[in-house]
Formats: sequence, structure tokens, C-alpha cells
Amino acid sequence: MNIKKTETRQIALAAILTAIVVVLQIIANFVQPIPGVSITLVLVPVVIGAALLGVWAGAWLGFVFGVTVLLSGAATFFLEINPIGAIITTLVKGCCAGLIAGLTYRLLKKHNQYLAVFAASIVCPVVNTGLFLIGCRFFFWEEIRNLIISVILVNFLVELGINMLLAPTILRLINQGRKQ
Repeated sequence: MNIKKTETRQIALAAILTAIVVVLQIIANFVQPIPGVSITLVLVPVVIGAALLGVWAGAWLGFVFGVTVLLSGAATFFLEINPIGAIITTLVKGCCAGLIAGLTYRLLKKHNQYLAVFAASIVCPVVNTGLFLIGCRFFFWEEIRNLIISVILVNFLVELGINMLLAPTILRLINQGRKQ
């Protein structure tokens, strides 16, 4: 396969995953199985993109996730308290989740691809939620400290569980993407 064909496929895949991230985040704003808890599948395409396209694609998809959160109204509560803090927290957590998931996958894929996907699928929500909590501590602590245990912990556990359950599917998608 020549270089231009490979680059075109990578750009097309990045565009498709970008669109999926936006759609899934918008859907997550409207579907709340637990009141006040937005469960998102957005981290799945972030992991897929980080594995198939590399670390910077993972960071890009995480950034798109953050921008969509900000523009869709999902961060309104935090934007009203501290707009700069909300923007920094939302964009940094998304970018870092994708970037570190990509690095995790890259480091482990030489040893065992299943382990690499599983670890990246765990690292992504851990980094996302961890940096969110750090941002909350710096920018919104007084307003949200009572929510930490209930809403944020439940949200994290559900997202982590979804990523772990979908890890085999993510691996299949990655392997299919590599074949083409």
C-alpha cells in the first residue's frame, strides 16, 4: 500500500472516530439511567483511535470529547462557578485520557495485544476521572465536595466497567482496522 493511501485511510478513520465521539457525548447528555449521572461510551472510540492511529490521535479524540462536553451544555454547572477552571479541567482531562491510553497501548502491545487493550481501556477512564477530581479540587471544591462520593464515583465505576467489558470488542475492532 502506498503512503498516500495509508494517510487517507488514517485521516478518514480519525474523522469517523471524531464524529462518533461527538455523537456519543451528545447522546450521553440526554440519556441518564441514574439521575444526575451521565454515562458515556465516548472513551471507547478514544481508546480505539489511540490504539489504531497512535498517541496523538488519542489526544485529539480526548480533546474533541472535552470540547463537546463544553459546547453541549454538560459542563454548565462548572462553567457558572469558574469558567476558566471548567475549560482547563475539561480539555486537559480529555486530552490526557486519550494520550495516556495511547501510550499505555503502545508500551504493552509488543508483549500482549489483549493486555495492551485491556490496560488502555482501564487507564482512559482512570485518567479522565482522576484529572477531573484534581480539577474539582482546585477550581470547584466548595461547590462539589458532597457530590464526590455519590455521583462522580458511580459515574467512574460505570464507565470503567463499560470499558473493561468492551475491551474484547475493542480488540476485535483494532484487529479489523489493522487488516484493512
